[in-house]
Amino acid sequence: MSGFAVGLALALSGCGLLVKREPPSPAPAKGAYYKDDGPGDSPPANLHRIPDAQPRLEPLHRFANRPYQVFGRDYTPLTALAPFRQRGVASWYGRRYHGGLTSSGETYDMYAMTAAHPTLPVPSYARVTHLASGRSVVVRINDRGPFHAERVIDLSYAAAHRLGIVADGSALVEIESVLPGEAPGTAATAAHGGVYLQLGAFAARESAEVFRSRLKRELAWLTETIHIVVVDALFKLHLGPYRSRDEARPIAERVAGELRLAPLVVVR
Repeated sequence: MSGFAVGLALALSGCGLLVKREPPSPAPAKGAYYKDDGPGDSPPANLHRIPDAQPRLEPLHRFANRPYQVFGRDYTPLTALAPFRQRGVASWYGRRYHGGLTSSGETYDMYAMTAAHPTLPVPSYARVTHLASGRSVVVRINDRGPFHAERVIDLSYAAAHRLGIVADGSALVEIESVLPGEAPGTAATAAHGGVYLQLGAFAARESAEVFRSRLKRELAWLTETIHIVVVDALFKLHLGPYRSRDEARPIAERVAGELRLAPLVVVR
């Protein structure tokens, strides 16, 4: 599971830090939590209302972002905050690791909105979207893992609960970095100026997120980010940025032809 909660000897070069943990029991074939892990006995009553992590500027950890090796595989963490996007399978970890140390040296709290990732900066923030349902959460990356070829992120129990994947144990998700100063739900370049294509506007964030997930599935050829921005109390989907209206026009025409919607060109 996480870097400080798996069976490994993690030596971070130059820091003299060596961490050893007993290996957990094998995970079930379905990809759920380890068989001796699971939900806590007395979870908070308001678990579904635990808010997203709030991105803030923090110094990167002195040791947790150095190259390391686990199970014979080399990992090179990012050493600066930058736009990032990845799709893959998310799993979660709970009571087995609750109260233990994370790679950041903090205490793991299964009821906090956190996650473990092999290479994202520690600490940093990311939006994780459950592609099947469109639900999304913003988590703080404070741990390393998972170290399984078929998984890309380990969520806290609280984050997995919010996404609705506790029972299944794993799900296909999309991970996007969220930089400090951005509103949760907006992507890394959303605050920058430029030309964008507006693909929809919604009164509720959840509706915007569901539609964005649909667009990502049906327009898999897109290379630009679909941002959610709040304008006049509406959650708007902006695709871009583009350098000019001329650059955005052929994309708008292709989107219109495939989805039968008419993108609006907006300049911010």
